[in-house]
Amino acid sequence: MNQNAMAFRANQAYRGAAVAVPPLKAVVMLCDGAITFLQKALECQEARRLEEGHDYLTRATAILRGLSHHLDCNRGGAVAERLFTTYNALILAAHRAYGRPQARENYRRIIAAIAELRDAWKAVAAATSVPPPGAAVGARR
Repeated sequence: MNQNAMAFRANQAYRGAAVAVPPLKAVVMLCDGAITFLQKALECQEARRLEEGHDYLTRATAILRGLSHHLDCNRGGAVAERLFTTYNALILAAHRAYGRPQARENYRRIIAAIAELRDAWKAVAAATSVPPPGAAVGARR
């Protein structure tokens, strides 16, 4: 599958997840997917199943690309621009690491960075779903 088709599938996955679950939860789920695909890519590389591993790598980077292209820099300002740069740096790092002798260590760092982003998005999701202080949740009159 070529890069354009993978990008289209990542875009569709993002849109589908955004419809089915709240957007911030979708971002967390997509980060988890990217982590899983990178782990599988590394496992395949180490087992010398390079074509299968490259497919997983492509899926992981397509997710990251989809996340980067759905940022709204007009609303998100400098944070959105920084996230765009971060997602793209992770994509490049993942492609550079694949097939290299030190891939395991490089992928560990890339996965840790994505996990850190995921945890940040998870914290934002939790903070935005909490009712404001003083709001009566389930209160009876």
